[in-house]
Amino acid sequence: MTTRDYAIQCIKDEAQAVLDMIPQMDDDFDRAVELMLQCRGKVIVTGVGKSGHIGAKIAATLASTGTPSFFVNPLDVFHGDLGVMSKGDVVVAISNSGQTDELLRFIPMVLHMEIPIIAMTGNPTSLLAKYAICHLNVSVKKEACPLNLAPTSSTTAALVMGDALAVALMERRNFQPQDFAQFHPGGELGKRLLTTAQDVMLTESLPLLTADMHLGEAIIQVSKGKLGLGVAMEGEVIAGLITDGDIRRAMEKWQAEFFNRTVGDIMTKTPKTVGPQTKISEIQKMMNKYKIHNVLVADSDNRLLGIVDRYACVL
Repeated sequence: MTTRDYAIQCIKDEAQAVLDMIPQMDDDFDRAVELMLQCRGKVIVTGVGKSGHIGAKIAATLASTGTPSFFVNPLDVFHGDLGVMSKGDVVVAISNSGQTDELLRFIPMVLHMEIPIIAMTGNPTSLLAKYAICHLNVSVKKEACPLNLAPTSSTTAALVMGDALAVALMERRNFQPQDFAQFHPGGELGKRLLTTAQDVMLTESLPLLTADMHLGEAIIQVSKGKLGLGVAMEGEVIAGLITDGDIRRAMEKWQAEFFNRTVGDIMTKTPKTVGPQTKISEIQKMMNKYKIHNVLVADSDNRLLGIVDRYACVL
């Protein structure tokens, strides 16, 4: 076998181990989700070694999808970290064997505080599984490691089970993209869902016209604005909109008469407008739907506040 063949076999073994978990899922999964859903405190994920690394990722995923959660190393509990736990919390304890000594020594403290335990192990008859209210079976037939020693398939199975919990909780909470953005304000999705027209609109040197302005003069104003449009105004109120395309079509239609025509002859009298608090994600949908490159920002009295360009929506 080539090096690549070994890698392919590893991927196949881990993928099969994940699929093999499906028949192992039972009512305990539903109970675990309900327990976490009803938790009035925090979901505390714990594990040692590789299981600890997986636990930290699971805790991060839960926290970012609406379930208050964090990871605690059971070794640290013996040195003061027990204080982070309180009645009302739920503990998710991860151990492939279910017999990890450091974890088992931590369990009596949790039980004494009357904190329910969800066990995630590959051994349903282990002590950890027996201590737990719910047991999530993540047993695998073999590790993807050629020696069947290094945690590979087993850690992947635990990670996937953690994701399954997070996704199930998202569905139960009716977790929406807007909620996700609240927990990821620095990410692309967060920016698109939280940023408003007011945050990105152009307000300086706008290409303003009047309905009676001749098109020859309007061309100059549109060109200076560099947005491919001009906004016709009646005082502070929006009267209409012309675009580069409107000007080209008017030239073709009227030819020598073009310069005698006015903005009012070609303007769109009901251009697309949004309010200053409209989310960028909604503006993107509007632009895609109507195949436009700019949107006017107006207040409730249709007074022009600014212009949002398509490029401002690319965050």
